[in-house]
Amino acid sequence: MGRPSCGVCVEAQSKYKCPTCFMPYCSLACFKNHREVPCTKPDLPEQKPENNAETHLLSARSIRVDEESWVLQKDQFESIASSYEIRNTLKNDELCRIISNINSSTNAEDELDKALRDPAFREFSDKISCILNPGEQSEVIES
Repeated sequence: MGRPSCGVCVEAQSKYKCPTCFMPYCSLACFKNHREVPCTKPDLPEQKPENNAETHLLSARSIRVDEESWVLQKDQFESIASSYEIRNTLKNDELCRIISNINSSTNAEDELDKALRDPAFREFSDKISCILNPGEQSEVIES
Protein backbone atom coordinates (compact mmCIF):
# COMPACT_ATOMS: atom_id res chain seq x y z
CA MET A 1 0.00 0.00 0.00
CA GLY A 2 1.60 3.30 -1.12
CA ARG A 3 1.74 6.55 0.71
CA PRO A 4 -0.72 9.31 -0.19
CA SER A 5 0.52 12.07 -2.46
CA CYS A 6 1.64 15.42 -1.07
CA GLY A 7 -1.37 17.62 -0.31
CA VAL A 8 0.57 20.72 -1.38
CA CYS A 9 2.44 19.96 -4.61
CA VAL A 10 0.44 16.81 -5.43
CA GLU A 11 3.53 15.49 -7.26
CA ALA A 12 5.52 13.47 -4.73
CA GLN A 13 4.55 10.88 -2.16
CA SER A 14 4.06 12.35 1.29
CA LYS A 15 6.57 11.55 4.00
CA TYR A 16 5.12 13.74 6.74
CA LYS A 17 1.85 15.12 8.10
CA CYS A 18 1.08 18.62 9.36
CA PRO A 19 0.91 18.42 13.16
CA THR A 20 -2.13 20.68 13.20
CA CYS A 21 -4.43 19.57 10.35
CA PHE A 22 -2.72 16.28 9.38
CA MET A 23 -2.38 17.24 5.70
CA PRO A 24 0.28 15.06 4.08
CA TYR A 25 3.33 16.83 2.64
CA CYS A 26 6.60 15.72 1.08
CA SER A 27 9.23 18.31 2.01
CA LEU A 28 10.11 21.32 4.12
CA ALA A 29 9.37 23.59 1.15
CA CYS A 30 5.83 22.17 0.84
CA PHE A 31 5.35 22.41 4.63
CA LYS A 32 6.36 26.10 4.59
CA ASN A 33 4.03 26.71 1.65
CA HIS A 34 1.19 24.98 3.52
CA ARG A 35 1.82 27.03 6.68
CA GLU A 36 1.46 30.36 4.82
CA VAL A 37 -2.26 29.99 5.50
CA PRO A 38 -3.00 29.00 9.11
CA CYS A 39 -4.74 25.68 9.49
CA THR A 40 -6.72 24.17 12.33
CA LYS A 41 -7.13 20.73 13.78
CA PRO A 42 -10.15 19.02 12.26
CA ASP A 43 -12.86 18.60 14.91
CA LEU A 44 -15.95 17.44 13.05
CA PRO A 45 -16.64 16.44 9.47
CA GLU A 46 -17.16 19.54 7.37
CA GLN A 47 -20.81 20.48 6.98
CA LYS A 48 -22.01 22.02 3.77
CA PRO A 49 -24.00 25.24 4.13
CA GLU A 50 -27.73 24.67 3.76
CA ASN A 51 -28.27 27.79 1.69
CA ASN A 52 -25.50 28.48 -0.83
CA ALA A 53 -27.14 31.74 -1.95
CA GLU A 54 -27.05 33.08 1.62
CA THR A 55 -23.40 32.06 2.04
CA HIS A 56 -22.52 33.78 -1.23
CA LEU A 57 -24.31 36.98 -0.16
CA LEU A 58 -22.45 37.08 3.14
CA SER A 59 -19.07 36.61 1.52
CA ALA A 60 -19.79 39.14 -1.22
CA ARG A 61 -21.04 41.83 1.18
CA SER A 62 -19.03 45.02 0.80
CA ILE A 63 -17.61 46.59 3.91
CA ARG A 64 -17.08 50.33 4.31
CA VAL A 65 -14.08 51.33 6.42
CA ASP A 66 -13.55 54.88 7.66
CA GLU A 67 -9.90 54.38 8.62
CA GLU A 68 -7.51 52.44 6.38
CA SER A 69 -5.60 51.39 9.51
CA TRP A 70 -8.67 49.40 10.66
CA VAL A 71 -8.11 46.89 7.85
CA LEU A 72 -6.07 43.94 9.10
CA GLN A 73 -3.04 42.79 7.16
CA LYS A 74 -2.39 39.13 6.30
CA ASP A 75 0.19 38.70 9.07
CA GLN A 76 -2.28 40.08 11.61
CA PHE A 77 -4.91 37.56 10.51
CA GLU A 78 -2.30 34.82 10.77
CA SER A 79 -1.35 35.90 14.30
CA ILE A 80 -4.97 35.70 15.38
CA ALA A 81 -5.65 32.41 13.59
CA SER A 82 -2.52 30.75 14.95
CA SER A 83 -3.20 31.78 18.56
CA TYR A 84 -3.97 28.75 20.72
CA GLU A 85 -5.79 31.03 23.16
CA ILE A 86 -8.08 32.42 20.44
CA ARG A 87 -8.82 28.99 18.96
CA ASN A 88 -9.56 27.64 22.44
CA THR A 89 -11.86 30.60 23.20
CA LEU A 90 -13.78 29.94 19.97
CA LYS A 91 -14.87 26.57 21.36
CA ASN A 92 -17.48 28.51 23.35
CA ASP A 93 -20.79 27.92 21.55
CA GLU A 94 -22.36 31.13 22.87
CA LEU A 95 -19.40 33.19 21.63
CA CYS A 96 -19.68 31.57 18.18
CA ARG A 97 -23.40 32.40 18.12
CA ILE A 98 -22.64 36.05 18.94
CA ILE A 99 -19.99 36.26 16.20
CA SER A 100 -22.37 34.62 13.72
CA ASN A 101 -25.08 37.15 14.64
CA ILE A 102 -22.69 40.03 13.95
CA ASN A 103 -21.59 38.51 10.66
CA SER A 104 -25.11 37.85 9.38
CA SER A 105 -26.69 41.07 10.65
CA THR A 106 -27.88 43.74 8.25
CA ASN A 107 -26.71 46.25 10.88
CA ALA A 108 -23.43 44.72 12.07
CA GLU A 109 -22.36 47.87 13.92
CA ASP A 110 -25.40 47.76 16.23
CA GLU A 111 -24.97 44.01 16.69
CA LEU A 112 -21.30 44.58 17.61
CA ASP A 113 -22.28 47.22 20.17
CA LYS A 114 -24.73 44.75 21.69
CA ALA A 115 -22.10 41.97 21.67
CA LEU A 116 -19.57 44.14 23.50
CA ARG A 117 -21.91 44.09 26.51
CA ASP A 118 -21.43 40.31 26.77
CA PRO A 119 -18.48 39.36 29.05
CA ALA A 120 -17.39 36.40 26.88
CA PHE A 121 -17.31 38.52 23.72
CA ARG A 122 -15.58 41.37 25.56
CA GLU A 123 -12.88 38.96 26.78
CA PHE A 124 -12.52 37.56 23.25
CA SER A 125 -12.13 41.02 21.71
CA ASP A 126 -9.61 41.96 24.42
CA LYS A 127 -7.54 38.86 23.57
CA ILE A 128 -7.52 39.81 19.89
CA SER A 129 -6.55 43.36 20.80
CA CYS A 130 -3.64 42.07 22.89
CA ILE A 131 -2.41 39.98 19.95
CA LEU A 132 -2.64 42.91 17.54
CA ASN A 133 -1.26 45.52 19.97
CA PRO A 134 0.90 43.69 22.53
CA GLY A 135 2.48 46.88 23.93
CA GLU A 136 -0.81 48.62 24.60
CA GLN A 137 -2.01 46.21 27.29
CA SER A 138 0.20 47.78 29.96
CA GLU A 139 -1.08 51.25 29.05
CA VAL A 140 -4.71 50.15 29.51
CA ILE A 141 -3.95 48.61 32.92
CA GLU A 142 -2.20 51.77 34.13
CA SER A 143 -5.15 54.02 33.17
